[in-house]
Amino acid sequence: MLDPALLRSRLAETAARLKETRGFTLDVGAVEALESRRKQLSTETQELQNLRNTRSKAIGQAKAKGEDVAALMAEVAGIGDKLKANELALADVQAKLSDIALLIPNIPHESVPVGKDESDNREISRWGTPRSFDFDVKDHVDLGERHGWLDGEAGAKLSGARFTVMRGQLAQLHRALGQFMIDLHTREHGYLECNVPVLVNSDSMFGTTQLPKFEEDLFATQVGDSRRYLIPTAEVSLTNLVRDTIQDADALPLRLAAHSLCFRAEAGSYGRDVRGMIRQHQFEKVEMVQVARAGDSYAQLEEMVGHAEKVLQKLGLPYRKLLLCTGDMGFQSSKTYDLEVWLPSQQTYREISSCSNCEDFQSRRLQARVRHPETNKPELVHTLNGSGLAVGRTMIAVMENYQNADGSITVPEALRPYMASAEKIA
Repeated sequence: MLDPALLRSRLAETAARLKETRGFTLDVGAVEALESRRKQLSTETQELQNLRNTRSKAIGQAKAKGEDVAALMAEVAGIGDKLKANELALADVQAKLSDIALLIPNIPHESVPVGKDESDNREISRWGTPRSFDFDVKDHVDLGERHGWLDGEAGAKLSGARFTVMRGQLAQLHRALGQFMIDLHTREHGYLECNVPVLVNSDSMFGTTQLPKFEEDLFATQVGDSRRYLIPTAEVSLTNLVRDTIQDADALPLRLAAHSLCFRAEAGSYGRDVRGMIRQHQFEKVEMVQVARAGDSYAQLEEMVGHAEKVLQKLGLPYRKLLLCTGDMGFQSSKTYDLEVWLPSQQTYREISSCSNCEDFQSRRLQARVRHPETNKPELVHTLNGSGLAVGRTMIAVMENYQNADGSITVPEALRPYMASAEKIA
């Protein structure tokens, strides 16, 4: 969430910036009215507390002198009633201000291009040349139907639409990709491998901003009074590891990575990418998270994007890097790069990784802090996250880019050590 100071001392400027960059309309009048009421109640409450303390002291002095204190005690009781009413009213006003603040998106970094949607994203670079085929290209579904490797009907039978069963050599390829990615990030890029829960509490979802705004996109469980959520990405679990902590400055940046199952309800996306594994309710992803000091976070973002790019480069998959415009960024992001991989069957690039700097937007909710090495005072950290990569989409890209005329799929050299040295699956 945004720094409350922005809504108190720079409200008009903040509202204008949100409107210009995010198309978000902040109800300035409502915030001003609530803030005015909050200040009034805070002042009254403090005055009442001081008055009660004064009168209570007077009661003690009067008792010591043997004087009648009935009137003073009645006055103190009345002050207590008024104080309790004020405290309840103040809590209500603060809750309303908090409800507004929790729905306000992050303010984009000044380097982010202003735009309305994905058409305004800025292409930064391309890597690799899409392959020319001398035969009719198949998509991943047609390739996966071979030997029953990819079975959407079985997935639907077991769970419903947007679930898939993988078998045989394709399941092995999928597993190999996940292991290759996590090994690359931990052995060459300095990330600490973590195995984290995929079922988390509401505090964790709140900390990384999935709640309250995006609850309809989540899968939830309810056992008795306990409600938990299936993670949409391991970013949730990894980032919450620093919730309510104060890190040593020398320990930053933290680099954490996890290969996990992910679950997304995909609310509002029905009718999109219904064929195959592009958009699933359950999928696997290797997630990268970094926790950095404020002055270092944008350098860390560039580093993280490079780590995601290295996966695609080692697999020999053509891709392009985009800087997302203000209208296409995630709610919590201050700056985001997307990597899009080339899919021959669609003759286009499709998203396979998103890397974002959230600055202190998440850490303010998380109360994730670092102790300043000079002042020794705690300050909020910056949190970053990135896909390194989505395993299923990477498998799709490998299948389509490395397909052969007979329907077999050549195994990229980087994956062969994970595939018992197999050069192709057929």
